[in-house]
Amino acid sequence: MFANILIGLGIGLAGSFHCIGMCGPLALSLPLNNESRGGRILSISLYNLGRAVTYFLLGLIFGAIGNSLFLTGYQQAVSIAIGAVILMILIFGNKLSANIGFINRFHNKIKFLLARLLTQEKNVFSYFLIGIVNGLLPCGLVYLAIASAVATGSVLGGGLLMLAFGFGTIPLMFALMVAGRYVSLAVRQKMRRLVPVFVGVMACLMILRGLGLGIPYVSPSFAQSEKKEVQSCCSKAGTEGHTHNH
Repeated sequence: MFANILIGLGIGLAGSFHCIGMCGPLALSLPLNNESRGGRILSISLYNLGRAVTYFLLGLIFGAIGNSLFLTGYQQAVSIAIGAVILMILIFGNKLSANIGFINRFHNKIKFLLARLLTQEKNVFSYFLIGIVNGLLPCGLVYLAIASAVATGSVLGGGLLMLAFGFGTIPLMFALMVAGRYVSLAVRQKMRRLVPVFVGVMACLMILRGLGLGIPYVSPSFAQSEKKEVQSCCSKAGTEGHTHNH
Protein backbone atom coordinates (compact mmCIF):
# COMPACT_ATOMS: atom_id res chain seq x y z
CA MET A 1 0.00 0.00 0.00
CA PHE A 2 2.86 2.38 0.84
CA ALA A 3 4.39 1.75 -2.60
CA ASN A 4 1.05 2.58 -4.26
CA ILE A 5 0.88 5.87 -2.35
CA LEU A 6 4.43 6.76 -3.41
CA ILE A 7 3.64 5.97 -7.07
CA GLY A 8 0.49 8.10 -6.94
CA LEU A 9 2.33 11.01 -5.31
CA GLY A 10 5.12 10.73 -7.88
CA ILE A 11 2.69 10.86 -10.81
CA GLY A 12 0.81 13.75 -9.24
CA LEU A 13 3.89 15.82 -8.42
CA ALA A 14 5.55 15.21 -11.79
CA GLY A 15 2.29 15.78 -13.64
CA SER A 16 1.43 19.02 -11.84
CA PHE A 17 2.96 20.92 -14.76
CA HIS A 18 0.40 19.28 -17.04
CA CYS A 19 -2.37 20.27 -14.65
CA ILE A 20 -1.24 23.88 -14.89
CA GLY A 21 -1.66 23.75 -18.65
CA MET A 22 -4.91 21.77 -18.72
CA CYS A 23 -6.81 22.79 -15.59
CA GLY A 24 -5.01 26.08 -14.98
CA PRO A 25 -7.36 28.22 -17.11
CA LEU A 26 -10.38 26.74 -15.33
CA ALA A 27 -8.80 27.20 -11.90
CA LEU A 28 -7.88 30.80 -12.68
CA SER A 29 -11.43 31.50 -13.90
CA LEU A 30 -12.91 30.78 -10.46
CA PRO A 31 -14.36 34.03 -9.03
CA LEU A 32 -12.11 34.32 -5.96
CA ASN A 33 -11.06 37.98 -6.20
CA ASN A 34 -13.96 39.30 -4.14
CA GLU A 35 -13.34 36.93 -1.24
CA SER A 36 -11.26 37.59 1.84
CA ARG A 37 -7.82 35.99 2.11
CA GLY A 38 -9.17 33.28 4.42
CA GLY A 39 -12.16 32.72 2.15
CA ARG A 40 -9.93 32.34 -0.90
CA ILE A 41 -7.73 29.77 0.84
CA LEU A 42 -10.80 27.82 1.99
CA SER A 43 -12.38 27.87 -1.48
CA ILE A 44 -9.13 26.81 -3.18
CA SER A 45 -8.67 24.02 -0.63
CA LEU A 46 -12.22 22.73 -1.17
CA TYR A 47 -11.82 22.85 -4.95
CA ASN A 48 -8.65 20.75 -4.81
CA LEU A 49 -10.14 18.41 -2.20
CA GLY A 50 -13.08 17.82 -4.55
CA ARG A 51 -10.69 16.73 -7.32
CA ALA A 52 -8.90 14.37 -4.93
CA VAL A 53 -12.20 12.78 -3.84
CA THR A 54 -13.14 12.09 -7.47
CA TYR A 55 -9.74 10.54 -8.13
CA PHE A 56 -10.08 8.35 -5.03
CA LEU A 57 -13.47 7.02 -6.16
CA LEU A 58 -12.12 6.37 -9.67
CA GLY A 59 -9.20 4.53 -8.09
CA LEU A 60 -11.54 2.25 -6.14
CA ILE A 61 -13.50 1.43 -9.30
CA PHE A 62 -10.50 0.73 -11.50
CA GLY A 63 -8.63 -1.02 -8.70
CA ALA A 64 -11.60 -3.41 -8.50
CA ILE A 65 -11.37 -4.00 -12.27
CA GLY A 66 -7.66 -4.71 -11.92
CA ASN A 67 -8.33 -7.09 -9.03
CA SER A 68 -10.80 -9.13 -11.09
CA LEU A 69 -8.31 -9.32 -13.98
CA PHE A 70 -5.45 -10.35 -11.72
CA LEU A 71 -7.52 -13.10 -10.11
CA THR A 72 -7.96 -14.66 -13.54
CA GLY A 73 -4.19 -14.59 -14.15
CA TYR A 74 -4.04 -11.81 -16.72
CA GLN A 75 -1.66 -9.48 -14.85
CA GLN A 76 1.07 -9.61 -17.51
CA ALA A 77 -1.34 -9.02 -20.39
CA VAL A 78 -3.03 -6.20 -18.46
CA SER A 79 0.27 -4.43 -17.83
CA ILE A 80 1.29 -4.66 -21.52
CA ALA A 81 -2.15 -3.57 -22.76
CA ILE A 82 -2.26 -0.57 -20.39
CA GLY A 83 1.20 0.57 -21.46
CA ALA A 84 0.28 0.23 -25.13
CA VAL A 85 -2.98 2.19 -24.69
CA ILE A 86 -1.16 5.01 -22.88
CA LEU A 87 1.39 5.22 -25.70
CA MET A 88 -1.43 5.35 -28.27
CA ILE A 89 -3.10 8.18 -26.36
CA LEU A 90 0.25 9.96 -26.09
CA ILE A 91 1.08 9.58 -29.80
CA PHE A 92 -2.32 10.15 -31.37
CA GLY A 93 -3.78 12.38 -28.65
CA ASN A 94 -6.78 14.38 -29.80
CA LYS A 95 -7.06 12.46 -33.09
CA LEU A 96 -7.73 9.26 -31.15
CA SER A 97 -10.31 10.77 -28.80
CA ALA A 98 -11.99 12.58 -31.70
CA ASN A 99 -12.75 9.23 -33.29
CA ILE A 100 -14.24 7.80 -30.09
CA GLY A 101 -17.71 9.25 -29.86
CA PHE A 102 -18.53 8.47 -26.24
CA ILE A 103 -15.35 10.22 -25.02
CA ASN A 104 -16.32 13.36 -26.92
CA ARG A 105 -19.88 13.24 -25.62
CA PHE A 106 -18.70 12.68 -22.05
CA HIS A 107 -16.15 15.50 -22.34
CA ASN A 108 -18.78 17.91 -23.67
CA LYS A 109 -21.22 17.05 -20.88
CA ILE A 110 -18.57 17.65 -18.23
CA LYS A 111 -17.60 21.00 -19.79
CA PHE A 112 -21.29 22.01 -19.98
CA LEU A 113 -21.80 21.08 -16.31
CA LEU A 114 -18.69 23.02 -15.29
CA ALA A 115 -19.88 26.05 -17.25
CA ARG A 116 -23.21 25.96 -15.38
CA LEU A 117 -21.48 25.64 -12.00
CA LEU A 118 -19.14 28.55 -12.79
CA THR A 119 -21.99 30.88 -13.75
CA GLN A 120 -24.24 30.03 -10.80
CA GLU A 121 -24.19 31.93 -7.51
CA LYS A 122 -21.36 30.59 -5.36
CA ASN A 123 -21.13 29.37 -1.79
CA VAL A 124 -18.34 27.47 -0.04
CA PHE A 125 -19.71 24.09 -1.13
CA SER A 126 -19.82 25.23 -4.78
CA TYR A 127 -16.02 25.08 -5.07
CA PHE A 128 -15.95 21.55 -3.67
CA LEU A 129 -18.57 20.51 -6.25
CA ILE A 130 -16.63 22.20 -9.08
CA GLY A 131 -13.55 20.25 -8.00
CA ILE A 132 -15.47 16.96 -8.03
CA VAL A 133 -16.73 17.58 -11.58
CA ASN A 134 -13.32 18.86 -12.71
CA GLY A 135 -11.81 15.53 -11.64
CA LEU A 136 -13.93 13.80 -14.30
CA LEU A 137 -12.44 15.74 -17.22
CA PRO A 138 -10.67 13.36 -19.65
CA CYS A 139 -6.94 13.93 -19.33
CA GLY A 140 -3.82 11.99 -20.36
CA LEU A 141 -2.33 12.29 -16.89
CA VAL A 142 -5.50 10.97 -15.26
CA TYR A 143 -5.46 8.07 -17.73
CA LEU A 144 -1.94 7.24 -16.56
CA ALA A 145 -3.00 7.32 -12.91
CA ILE A 146 -6.06 5.17 -13.68
CA ALA A 147 -3.86 2.69 -15.54
CA SER A 148 -1.57 2.52 -12.52
CA ALA A 149 -4.62 1.92 -10.29
CA VAL A 150 -5.66 -1.01 -12.49
CA ALA A 151 -2.09 -2.34 -12.35
CA THR A 152 -2.23 -2.48 -8.52
CA GLY A 153 -4.76 -5.31 -8.76
CA SER A 154 -6.30 -4.05 -5.52
CA VAL A 155 -9.44 -2.04 -4.71
CA LEU A 156 -7.91 -0.19 -1.76
CA GLY A 157 -4.52 0.02 -3.45
CA GLY A 158 -6.07 1.65 -6.52
CA GLY A 159 -8.06 4.07 -4.37
CA LEU A 160 -5.03 5.12 -2.31
CA LEU A 161 -2.87 5.50 -5.42
CA MET A 162 -5.41 7.82 -7.07
CA LEU A 163 -5.98 9.76 -3.83
CA ALA A 164 -2.20 10.26 -3.49
CA PHE A 165 -2.13 11.33 -7.15
CA GLY A 166 -4.76 13.95 -6.41
CA PHE A 167 -2.88 15.27 -3.39
CA GLY A 168 0.34 15.26 -5.42
CA THR A 169 -1.16 17.74 -7.88
CA ILE A 170 -2.38 20.10 -5.15
CA PRO A 171 0.79 22.05 -4.15
CA LEU A 172 1.48 23.44 -7.62
CA MET A 173 -2.22 23.95 -8.40
CA PHE A 174 -2.68 25.73 -5.06
CA ALA A 175 0.26 28.01 -5.80
CA LEU A 176 -1.12 28.71 -9.27
CA MET A 177 -4.53 29.67 -7.90
CA VAL A 178 -2.99 31.96 -5.28
CA ALA A 179 -0.40 33.65 -7.49
CA GLY A 180 -1.09 32.23 -10.95
CA ARG A 181 -1.76 35.57 -12.57
CA TYR A 182 1.93 36.34 -12.12
CA VAL A 183 2.94 33.21 -14.10
CA SER A 184 2.93 33.86 -17.83
CA LEU A 185 1.15 31.62 -20.32
CA ALA A 186 4.49 30.90 -22.04
CA VAL A 187 5.97 29.52 -18.80
CA ARG A 188 2.92 27.34 -18.19
CA GLN A 189 3.13 25.93 -21.73
CA LYS A 190 6.82 25.09 -21.30
CA MET A 191 6.00 23.22 -18.09
CA ARG A 192 3.23 21.32 -19.87
CA ARG A 193 5.61 20.07 -22.59
CA LEU A 194 7.65 18.12 -20.02
CA VAL A 195 4.78 15.81 -19.11
CA PRO A 196 4.52 13.66 -22.30
CA VAL A 197 8.11 12.50 -21.74
CA PHE A 198 7.27 11.38 -18.20
CA VAL A 199 4.05 9.66 -19.32
CA GLY A 200 5.88 7.87 -22.16
CA VAL A 201 8.57 6.54 -19.80
CA MET A 202 5.90 5.24 -17.39
CA ALA A 203 4.04 3.51 -20.25
CA CYS A 204 7.24 1.82 -21.46
CA LEU A 205 7.96 0.63 -17.91
CA MET A 206 4.49 -0.93 -17.72
CA ILE A 207 5.07 -2.80 -20.98
CA LEU A 208 8.49 -4.00 -19.80
CA ARG A 209 6.99 -5.15 -16.51
CA GLY A 210 4.33 -7.15 -18.33
CA LEU A 211 6.91 -8.83 -20.58
CA GLY A 212 8.61 -10.39 -17.54
CA LEU A 213 12.13 -10.30 -19.01
CA GLY A 214 13.79 -11.13 -15.71
CA ILE A 215 15.28 -7.64 -15.20
CA PRO A 216 15.19 -6.87 -11.44
CA TYR A 217 12.75 -4.10 -10.47
CA VAL A 218 12.17 -3.08 -14.12
CA SER A 219 10.84 -6.32 -15.67
CA PRO A 220 10.84 -9.10 -13.07
CA SER A 221 10.10 -12.65 -14.21
CA PHE A 222 6.63 -13.70 -13.11
CA ALA A 223 7.63 -17.35 -13.26
CA GLN A 224 10.55 -16.76 -10.91
CA SER A 225 8.35 -14.70 -8.57
CA GLU A 226 5.72 -17.44 -8.44
CA LYS A 227 8.43 -20.06 -7.86
CA LYS A 228 9.81 -18.05 -4.95
CA GLU A 229 6.31 -17.66 -3.49
CA VAL A 230 5.72 -21.42 -3.72
CA GLN A 231 9.10 -22.16 -2.14
CA SER A 232 8.38 -19.64 0.61
CA CYS A 233 4.98 -21.21 1.32
CA CYS A 234 6.49 -24.71 1.37
CA SER A 235 9.26 -23.54 3.66
CA LYS A 236 6.77 -22.00 6.07
CA ALA A 237 4.61 -25.12 6.00
CA GLY A 238 7.65 -27.30 6.69
CA THR A 239 8.74 -25.10 9.57
CA GLU A 240 5.27 -25.13 11.10
CA GLY A 241 5.07 -28.92 10.73
CA HIS A 242 8.48 -29.37 12.32
CA THR A 243 7.50 -27.09 15.23
CA HIS A 244 4.21 -28.93 15.67
CA ASN A 245 5.97 -32.34 15.79
CA HIS A 246 8.23 -31.11 18.54
